[in-house]
Amino acid sequence: MTATSVENQVQYNGQVTEVLSKLSGYLNDDFLLDLASRFSETYRDLAKTSTSHFLVTPVTALPTGKEKGKFLSIDVGGTNLRVGFVELLGDLQNGTPAPIDTASQTPFKKIRRSHDRNWPIGDHLKMDKAEDLFAWIGDCIAEVIKDALDDATTSDSALESPLGEELLLGITFSFPMSQKSLSEATLLPMGKGFGITSDLNLGKMLLAGYARHIERPSGNDDANGDANSASKRRRLSRLPRIRIAAITNDTVATFASLAYAVKAKPNSRVAMGLIVGTGTNATVPMKLVDLHPAKRDDLANPDEVETVVINTEWTIQGTDKPLIDLDIKTTWDLELDANSEAPGFQPFEYMTAGRYLGEIVRLVFVEVIASEGTELPQSLNTKNAIATRFLSEVVARATDDELTKALGDQYAPISSSTSFWTPARVNLLRDIAYAVQQRSSALIAAASVGLLNCVGDIKLDRKETNGNGVGPHDEGEIEELVIAYAGGTISQYPQWRETCQRWIDTLVKKGSHANATKKVVLKEALDGGIIGAGVLASMTDDIA
Repeated sequence: MTATSVENQVQYNGQVTEVLSKLSGYLNDDFLLDLASRFSETYRDLAKTSTSHFLVTPVTALPTGKEKGKFLSIDVGGTNLRVGFVELLGDLQNGTPAPIDTASQTPFKKIRRSHDRNWPIGDHLKMDKAEDLFAWIGDCIAEVIKDALDDATTSDSALESPLGEELLLGITFSFPMSQKSLSEATLLPMGKGFGITSDLNLGKMLLAGYARHIERPSGNDDANGDANSASKRRRLSRLPRIRIAAITNDTVATFASLAYAVKAKPNSRVAMGLIVGTGTNATVPMKLVDLHPAKRDDLANPDEVETVVINTEWTIQGTDKPLIDLDIKTTWDLELDANSEAPGFQPFEYMTAGRYLGEIVRLVFVEVIASEGTELPQSLNTKNAIATRFLSEVVARATDDELTKALGDQYAPISSSTSFWTPARVNLLRDIAYAVQQRSSALIAAASVGLLNCVGDIKLDRKETNGNGVGPHDEGEIEELVIAYAGGTISQYPQWRETCQRWIDTLVKKGSHANATKKVVLKEALDGGIIGAGVLASMTDDIA
């Protein structure tokens, strides 16, 4: 190697080190404690002053764990639609809550699931007219109900449906909305690649999309054939009506699903709901006195309410003030934001959620390679060419040889005679992806701790710089504060949850001596969107 090539390599290595440092080099205890405290101050201020953040929901009571019933549930996410039946069994053992499988953190025995179906939401549906999207959702609901009817015991009555004439429906919708009652909601601008921007009545849109499936069959349908075949035709041609019992967002549903299950220990409670998937959001109970006075108007009986479950919308513009103040945003974050479907709308989400992590990696990688003067594979010049799923399923898991082959197949060089994916470039992509993942989980940890401090569940001593977490500890029993989580990024990206939990542990411990008897634990609310919608549907009489 010549002196010039050695010098160029040193410069290149220095550039890579600088790039990685901009992404995650500042992640240490003191910095993240400062960030968590700033998040807490921002959240406290937005709760009091903003009408766009910290939205009240109609959920003013938590599930007891005794709720029962069978409900149709749907979960409309940023990527997928899920539909299925949820049956809640309540207390199973003489008033004692059913045991929870702590290894998987799944509430198996209290909940029965059936006829689950899952559909990807195509980009054309996201950008079509709202009527087309909800007509498609109505068709998917009808498919699940038909499957359930086919499996149900055949009735002798030609007029009786095995599922009854009306199904109670719980809806989880992973987008901002305003609500004054649990069964009604007005959609706000949606984000996540959806083109719907007008205020829409969610319940009416969904019922309209399903309406054509409940038209009565003609009077001649059973004129011919025996009674049994006529009965079957009638059941399959006229589906039950649906009545909307509950509408909620994904974080509230996740919160409610685990709150229904976690009743086994008096010193353990669900304190927060967290989504980190295509997007990210959080929910916590808050006292009404800590909120903007106008938010009382969104409650049916505000004078009877002390605490309400809040949809924080913690990614919307304004929540990123700590990131701006501490100069955390990089040029790649700003570029991604500027070129997003809604520039400036959800800046915290653009740095942390699954829809965007792959694009950040691509922007960083392209800039480093461009500085070499090397021609990139054409596919890497395309926006969103690197999917976050590719990072989590391949980049984070594959061996060097497997990854090299996968990159060569997915992002082929312009000339087959060149070897673009050298070991150095493969490692560079890995290092960038790792730094972006580490940053995402650390920022979510700091925001989570800040939110728990905002509502008084833990304490952060902002000005304390020496001895945090050291000294005499109270001898009381440890209180377990559960963060119920869901979402593909936190659940499926290797090391994402573990990194987030580690930072949460550190920030809680070092944040204040007062946290000595507190433990904040991430627990998965598996299928929380579907289950939580059913749980809230079962609580309609208690909440509405």
